[in-house]
Amino acid sequence: MAQVQRMSRLMVKTLRDDPADAEVLSHKLLVRAGYVRRTAAGLWSWLPLGKKVLANVERVVREEMDAIGAQEVTLPALLPREPYEATGRWDEYGPELFRLQDRKGGDYLLGPTHEEIFTLLVKDQCSSYKDLPVILYQIQNKYRDEARPRAGILRGREFLMKDSYSFDLEDEGLAQSYALHRAAYEKIFARLGLDYRICAATAGAMGGSKSEEFLAPAAAGEDTFADCPNCDYAANTEAITYALKPVDAADVPALEEIPTPDTPTIETLAAYLDVPASATLKNLLVKVDGEIVAVGVPGDRDVDMDKVEAHFAPAAVELVTAEDFTGREDLVRGYVGPQGLEKVRYVADPRVAPGTSWITGANKEGMHAKNVVAGRDFEVEEYVDVVVVREGDPCPACGTGLKLDRAIEIGHIFQLGRKYADALQLDVLGQQGKPVRVTMGSYGIGVSRAVAALAEQSADDKGLCWPKEIAPADVHVVAAGKALQTELALDVSEKLAAAGVRVLVDDRAGVSPGVKFTDAELIGVPAILVAGRRSAEGVVELKDRRTGEREELTVEEAIARLTA
Repeated sequence: MAQVQRMSRLMVKTLRDDPADAEVLSHKLLVRAGYVRRTAAGLWSWLPLGKKVLANVERVVREEMDAIGAQEVTLPALLPREPYEATGRWDEYGPELFRLQDRKGGDYLLGPTHEEIFTLLVKDQCSSYKDLPVILYQIQNKYRDEARPRAGILRGREFLMKDSYSFDLEDEGLAQSYALHRAAYEKIFARLGLDYRICAATAGAMGGSKSEEFLAPAAAGEDTFADCPNCDYAANTEAITYALKPVDAADVPALEEIPTPDTPTIETLAAYLDVPASATLKNLLVKVDGEIVAVGVPGDRDVDMDKVEAHFAPAAVELVTAEDFTGREDLVRGYVGPQGLEKVRYVADPRVAPGTSWITGANKEGMHAKNVVAGRDFEVEEYVDVVVVREGDPCPACGTGLKLDRAIEIGHIFQLGRKYADALQLDVLGQQGKPVRVTMGSYGIGVSRAVAALAEQSADDKGLCWPKEIAPADVHVVAAGKALQTELALDVSEKLAAAGVRVLVDDRAGVSPGVKFTDAELIGVPAILVAGRRSAEGVVELKDRRTGEREELTVEEAIARLTA
């Protein structure tokens, strides 16, 4: 028998107006519908309806993880410093890591992810190749000290996450564990009713050789992904890479310096010479752990600093300042060119391929140089994809113009390899009697974030509209009147619950039918059953929340329909 939730007794307070600090749809609706309440910046309390939705997402995740043979554990959220120091992540995480000390001065952190601790658990529990492979997981609150928590539960400082970890003897085994998780994620997000894309991604602070994100397209998303309309290519824009394509520069004349007074920017230079910005070479100077590095990109493209920082991580990256030019005769502000640079590393985007010819700074005040050829007049130390990807850029797979969209990251899977096993010396005794270094995978799902993503994707102008799998109830029964309607609503609710249907019944006294109807649409249960004007005849109205379709049925017909 399922439960009947009576709104007359339920702690739920709906709001007519959006919260003043709400920026995105899910934030507005989850607060207005009484699912969550803000406790502090980035910290949220889940109220009874919200807790049911969150638990339903957990249930789906847990069922599919169990189905691939994963074993659930619970590890502490308060973790010691030493394992994270051994892997370098105590420092690499920077200010986003919650650090604290106990009364004895010992250093601890609130876990953002648990690679180190799971590695140590397996090191303690598994000593032989016979103990592997193994997949372990937990569903637990994680912590990140966001500089600016925003968007409600989408970007909080505490969030619920499923993190799982695979441990295998060989790379082939890791690939199989990765494939198992990938397939399980597809089932999870399909069951949750999420529209999603699987996109190539960067590994970031996690490390590893392969990484994919599961992204839910939504206007509130903080990730931008590229989707090819012609083939199956999809990638986070931070992960898009292009092959280096050298060109023949045999017919390009020799480098020539030309006077270009008062042209320190790409815009002023292009206007002065009457050339497109794409013919010029932009050279952005940054400092990497204090060392000046020049980054070359076509003049009509912007440098993606997130990509630059990711490439040089864990080193600190910052833009140069006016003071950095002091005493550097080889660096002329506004007129820097890659040719003749001294004591400056030069990296460039693949669009600055060998043989390409450019107009760029001549390293002299008021002077530029033309016919400056990559590979002839200057050398690129390293090629790195660093430009901001634009709509219409060619697909790396087929060349078709890419489409860009915003999305919410709901899952991420990594082939970590032996990064953490090496740092923490995770070995087991192999079949040949010798130690074998274990290889790992890491796989995350944002459980609380999935709730927000569903709200973003499924809501309409009336409110939330949950898929049945995760809704807080199967049917919202509304008593649209006084004693007779309330009596019928409660009777129908009990019969539905006896048949296994989860029921939310609005039996509040002194609340008008209009308010109850508005709340039912705001709360977003898939089916709404109204005991209204024909209650005396034993007739109710069944409404599909998503389509708005209505149908008058006898009580018996309604029960049969909802229990079918």
